[in-house]
Amino acid sequence: MKIYRRFKPGRDVVLHRGDCLDLLRQLPSDSVDLTVTSPPYCMGKEYERTDHLRHFIEPHLRILPEIIRVTKTGGSICWQVGYHVKNGIVTPLDFVVNDLMRQWPQMVLRNRIIWTFGHGLHGSNRFSGRHETILWYTKGDNYKFNLDDIRVPQKYPGKRYYKGTKKGNFSCNPLGKNPGDIWEVPNIKANHIEKTKHPCQFPVALVQRLIRGLTNKGDVVLDPFLGSGTTAVAAILESRRAIGAESKNKYYRIAIHRCQQAGANTLPYRKLEKPIFVPDPNSEVATNPFLKKGNSTEPRNYELL
Repeated sequence: MKIYRRFKPGRDVVLHRGDCLDLLRQLPSDSVDLTVTSPPYCMGKEYERTDHLRHFIEPHLRILPEIIRVTKTGGSICWQVGYHVKNGIVTPLDFVVNDLMRQWPQMVLRNRIIWTFGHGLHGSNRFSGRHETILWYTKGDNYKFNLDDIRVPQKYPGKRYYKGTKKGNFSCNPLGKNPGDIWEVPNIKANHIEKTKHPCQFPVALVQRLIRGLTNKGDVVLDPFLGSGTTAVAAILESRRAIGAESKNKYYRIAIHRCQQAGANTLPYRKLEKPIFVPDPNSEVATNPFLKKGNSTEPRNYELL
């Protein structure tokens, strides 16, 4: 698999080193099927220049018009954000993004997806944050949604109708159920199989579900804030074309390496279908997950990455 640094129509993987606006202005209108990204939250991370909320808003006013321009009619935009926190004041960034998106009436909010995870910083003067959000917009009403490609196991797979004309038939879809709008996917901490040197990397599985559900094979997936390359990696794994931009050279090199691994089928990653934890049926944990630890009666955290 060849990775190109300059955009030309028809190339399968294009990773641009530089400002995303430079890349976006090269892309033809109506050329992207899906954008999945997580912009900087302006909280003083090493790749950010500021911790001011207005410096989150101002780039969006420049970037969103270009993102919408390159999105095909019927295409999707998935904007993954968390919270801006300064001086103890919390601002939900999905509220900010949605207010900005109201300027383009052709963009329709379809879901506000909650990504929940078990690990993170422990709060001392407020509840610990354990979720972020994904805003899914479509450009118009005639959009793709491949539900059968993202179904998850039914809670009661053998349940049947007990009366009426359907008596005896399965009462749920045998292919599985809709995954809903709350997704539990382990976030990437030090012992995660996907961990790189990027401080705010999101998991491949999170993007895989969006790509499977909202695009078809061969479609174009864009990430204007590529980071460690997760969106491009997921696109390659799902037989889609990938375009991305990253301004920091050290993250750009990581993204290239991971895309090469994905193309060679050697990338270490946590599969979307992998359960968070399946206990040994003969273990104490399986029969009593609320075992005491020291003097505590709280349940142990048995989540495995």
